[in-house]
Amino acid sequence: MIAENTTLARRWMREVWNERREETIDELLLPTSIGHMEGGDVVGPAGFRAVRAVLLDAVPDLRVVVEDAIAEGDAVALRWQATGTHRGGGFGFPATGRPVRIRGISWFCFADGRLVEGWDSWNLGALLEELRS
Repeated sequence: MIAENTTLARRWMREVWNERREETIDELLLPTSIGHMEGGDVVGPAGFRAVRAVLLDAVPDLRVVVEDAIAEGDAVALRWQATGTHRGGGFGFPATGRPVRIRGISWFCFADGRLVEGWDSWNLGALLEELRS
């Protein structure tokens, strides 16, 4: 099960973020799945899509590279780096055209091949401060 869950976590990052595959969101999230994200908690595919849309509006060329993974039981943690360019107003202020580099960790909990709960940790506040300065 550990290998399968690690594959699902890597697939989530690749397909949802890099390939922008909407159908993967519906396939892997339940209506009751909870995401504990930098801006607060979101529930289900619709809640996740709203948060994702803000980030992709601000950084439309966002690309995520998984640097490492570790798993135990139904949990998988990924260390990742995301890069792109601030080209949109999704952060609530005009695009700066500046490069964006984010490093973070995502912790996923799976049950029966679905993502039931996840936590993302990265410094959104520092990124926004850097872009505004």
